[in-house]
Amino acid sequence: MTETTPPMPRDMSPDRAPDATARRRHPDATAPSPTPSSPAALRDAAQSGTPPSPAAPTAAPLDRRRFILAASAGGALGAGWIASPFPAAAQDTTQAQGDPTPPAAPAFGFETVLQAARDRARESHQNRRQTLSGVFSDLDYDAYRAIRYREDHRIWRGEGLGFEIDLMPPGAIYRDVVDIAVVEDGAVRPLPFDPSALHFDEARFGLPDGRAPEGAAEGHAWTGFRLRYPINRPEMHDEISVFQGASFFRGIGRDQIFGLSARALAINTGAPGGEEFPVFTRFWLHRPSRNATEFKLHALLESQSVVGAYEFLVRPGAETVVDVRSTLIPRVELTQVGIAPLTSMYFFGAKERGRVDDYRDAVHDSMGLQMLTGHGERLWRPLANPVTLQLSAFQDVNPRGYGLVQRRRAFEDYQDAEARYEKRPSAWVTPLDEWGEGDTMLVEIPTDSEFNDNIVSFWRPRGALAAEREHPFAYRLYWCALPPDEAPSARVRETRAGRSVNEGERRMLVVDFDIGERPIGALRARAETSAGRIMHLNLRSLPRTGVARVVIGFNPPDAGGAEFRLQLVKAEGGEPVSETWLYRWTPA
Repeated sequence: MTETTPPMPRDMSPDRAPDATARRRHPDATAPSPTPSSPAALRDAAQSGTPPSPAAPTAAPLDRRRFILAASAGGALGAGWIASPFPAAAQDTTQAQGDPTPPAAPAFGFETVLQAARDRARESHQNRRQTLSGVFSDLDYDAYRAIRYREDHRIWRGEGLGFEIDLMPPGAIYRDVVDIAVVEDGAVRPLPFDPSALHFDEARFGLPDGRAPEGAAEGHAWTGFRLRYPINRPEMHDEISVFQGASFFRGIGRDQIFGLSARALAINTGAPGGEEFPVFTRFWLHRPSRNATEFKLHALLESQSVVGAYEFLVRPGAETVVDVRSTLIPRVELTQVGIAPLTSMYFFGAKERGRVDDYRDAVHDSMGLQMLTGHGERLWRPLANPVTLQLSAFQDVNPRGYGLVQRRRAFEDYQDAEARYEKRPSAWVTPLDEWGEGDTMLVEIPTDSEFNDNIVSFWRPRGALAAEREHPFAYRLYWCALPPDEAPSARVRETRAGRSVNEGERRMLVVDFDIGERPIGALRARAETSAGRIMHLNLRSLPRTGVARVVIGFNPPDAGGAEFRLQLVKAEGGEPVSETWLYRWTPA
C-alpha cells in the first residue's frame, strides 16, 4: 500500500442484507431482465464454461452450474469482415492507383484487431444472440454436456503442432454468436458452424451414431473453444484452457483440475443498477509452429458501453502463464470498471466450520486474496462466506500483483474424493505496465452451497475511463499452485474464529503462520483493530514443525464489524518477517 493508505481496507459493503427473495435458477428458466438480482451461473462438468460475477449489492450467489447472462450480447459485423484479415480502412490503395505489383499484406496482429475495435466503436452496438432451435433448443445442464466435439475433427489434429482445438456448440445458456477463425500464413480462414463435428450422446438424443440431424446448422453458430495441449502426458492432449460465455476464460497447470475463472473485463460489478457483461464476439486462433510451446490468439470484446482488442499468449506447463494485452475503447464514460477480474467459490473453511453441517473439513476453490502492493507490502486476506454481501477496497498505486489463491494442497485438508479441491489452481495477476492509482477490489457474497461462485476480485482504476479514448492494459496471468513470489516472508497457513471458551462475550481469532526455521523466541506478534478492543495477544509454537500460532482475544464493538491487521515482527527491532494478515470480523 502507499503511505497514504489507511491500515485497514475501506468497507464498501451495503448496510443491508441481500434480497432474501433472490434464488438460484433452474437451468431451463427463462432469462430474467437485467436486474441486480438476476445473474446465475452454469459450470460445465467437463471443465468448460464460465460463470458471471455478482451483479449488485442485492445479488444472490451465482449458481455455478446454471446461469443466465442477463446483460450479455455481442455486436454484429458483416460476415465478410472476419474472412478478411484487415478492415477496409487499413487496406493499401497503391494497386488501384496503377501500380501493377500488389503490396505485401502486413502480418495479422494486435494492431489489426485494434483497428477493427476502433471501427466498431464508431458504430452503434447491436445484440447478436442465437435463437436456438431443433436439437440445440431446450437443453438443460446434463443435455448440453452430452454434446461433445469429435476428436477426429479437432483443429490441427495429428499435425504435430502441440496444440489442438475443440469448438463449443450452442445450447443451454450459450447463445451469443461467436465468430472463430484461424490465422495461417497471414491469411484468415473462418470456421463456419458445422454440427457434423459434434457427437450427440445416443442414449440422450436418440440419434444414429450420434450424428446431428439434417438442418441442424441453420441459424446456429459456435460459442467458444477449448485449447488442448499434452500438459500431463505426451500422448494425451488435455484441455488447458476454455474460452466460453461472455468474456470468461479458465486455465490450469500440470496435474490440476479446473476451478476459478478469469474474464476480460467487469463493468458495474456491485453497482445498484446491475452489471454489464461484455462478450468476446470474435476469436482469431493463430496456427502454431511444429511442436510449439506457446499459443497466440486475438479477440474482439464488445458490449453496449465498450469495445476492446485483446491478445493472449498462452504458455502451458507446471504453471500455465498467459500474457494478456488489451486496449479498451469505451463508447461512454466508464466509472465502475474492473480490470483482470477473477471469479471463484468459497463455501466454508476452518473459521466457518461451526455454521455448516458437512463431513468435509473445507470446501472452496480459493482460500484467500493475496496482494503485493506497489509499495512492496505483502497482504493476505482470508476469504469469507459472509452473512451479508461484503465489498472491500484495498487502495494502491501501481500494484505489483494480486490473485485468488488456494494454499492448502493436501487431500486431508478437504476430504473430498470427487471435487478434489486440493487440485484447484490459484490465479495470479502481475501488471506488465503501470496501472496508476486505484483499488484491488474484493466482493464476497453469501452462499448456502458449493455450487455458487460467490467471490470476485479485480483492479478498479481511480477515475473514469473516458469515452472514445484508448485505454491500454497489459498483465501476466498465472494459473498455478502458488503465486510466483519468492519472498522469504512467513505466510498465513490458516485462519480460525469462534467464541471464547472462558468468556462468552469475547471472540477469538486464531491465525497460524508457516515460519520455517525461525525460532519462536525471536518473533513477536503485532496487531490492531479498527473497532472493539483487543484484550490479549499470544504467540506460541505448535507441535507441527515450523508453524507458529497467534491468538487474538477481543471484545466486539457494540454495533457493526471490525477490521484487523496482524504481522509477525522481529522481537528485536520490530521489522516485519511475515505478510500482513487482514481480516474483517462481522457479527453473525
